[in-house]
Amino acid sequence: MNRRNFMLGAAGLGAAVVGGGLLARPSANGQPYDEYFRVLNEELKKNGPMRPCLVIDLDRLDHNIDQVVQTVKAPKHYRIVEKSLPSSALIDYVSKRAGTRRLMSFHQPFLNDDAVAFPDADILIGKPLPVRSAELFYKTLKGSFDPGRQLQWLIDTPEHLRQYLELAKGLGTRLRINVELDVGLHRGGVNNNQALGEILSLVAANPASLQFAGFMGYDPHAGMAVPSILGSHEELFHKGMAVYQGFADFTRDQFAEQWRQDLTLNAAGSPTYRMHQAETLSNDISVGTALLKPTHYDLDTLATHVPAVYIATPVLKAVGPIDLPALDGASRLFSWWDPNQRQTYFIYGGYWMAEYESPKGLQFNALFGHSTNQEIVNASPEVGLKVDDQVFFRPTQSEFVLLQFGDLVAVRGGKIVDYWAPMQG
Repeated sequence: MNRRNFMLGAAGLGAAVVGGGLLARPSANGQPYDEYFRVLNEELKKNGPMRPCLVIDLDRLDHNIDQVVQTVKAPKHYRIVEKSLPSSALIDYVSKRAGTRRLMSFHQPFLNDDAVAFPDADILIGKPLPVRSAELFYKTLKGSFDPGRQLQWLIDTPEHLRQYLELAKGLGTRLRINVELDVGLHRGGVNNNQALGEILSLVAANPASLQFAGFMGYDPHAGMAVPSILGSHEELFHKGMAVYQGFADFTRDQFAEQWRQDLTLNAAGSPTYRMHQAETLSNDISVGTALLKPTHYDLDTLATHVPAVYIATPVLKAVGPIDLPALDGASRLFSWWDPNQRQTYFIYGGYWMAEYESPKGLQFNALFGHSTNQEIVNASPEVGLKVDDQVFFRPTQSEFVLLQFGDLVAVRGGKIVDYWAPMQG
């Protein structure tokens, strides 16, 4: 229990009452499940794991996959962002519906799993990994996956490339090198022709160990909610693509022998993938989180996507009005003042990167504080929850949250149809 918040909250409530209602008294805002969550609640109570679980709605997922496929058309190719969908079964589902075997991987243990689960995949590393991670990948590689043809390592600096060059020489193999470009996000990557020239010169001087494979220009900032004074989506997007075009032109002019038709010119990210539909430079478009649409992706650039992932957890205890330690019966002052504290529920688990979704009107009790064991939730009586009913959350993001709950619960038409193991490591 958060003592500081408790004292401040109690003092604040007392001041409001003593002051003759100087603060507006809250109104009840609870509602029962809508039909979608009513059906899902009944299914999980009857057939679910009756513990915190991660639910993926396949009907909604299908809709979001189709949005991407309808936008990313030839000559561009769709690349699945693995970290945002960290389950081999989930990735396989998306891959088959979208008709792509291109992946973007960010984590060495997952990369080794990808090589086994998708031996025919074309994989682009999505962040510059320490060279030791690359070494471990080769040491633990199993199966028929051929890194020399199917894998591109992301490089952001000449110094990083020199480390990879030594690795390639030590392994007696050739590494395919994709260069990270800073197109406005400013999270690293090449940001001037001198650095790019040094990288391409190293590649050209070591053809037995290195091969230039393309560029990656990640531009989510162009699709996120930024103050209008900093530029519109379109202005930020075109500014980033002008930077990308400048690096491409420099490579064609100064390193013509490195420029090939089969280069991977990767771009986008979930917030901006639609914006790349018209430009003709990129040929490889990455999308991951938009397929599930957690709350941080409630963006105008993803208005046609729908939420497809929820956390569901059972109510363990339903105990009436809020009753706080030490205050005991005096706690009723809180529920008298605020009807949204007249029902108290303790749920299985809690403190996730997520926001309450259903029933409407559930709220976190800041005076009691967070718990990862039995989170306290308050609401008005209108929500109508009982013990074993499910509380539903929307995750704020997907890549970490999907790894926290064991097997993912796949549902279609409100019915459980499968369980998918998350990635490990």
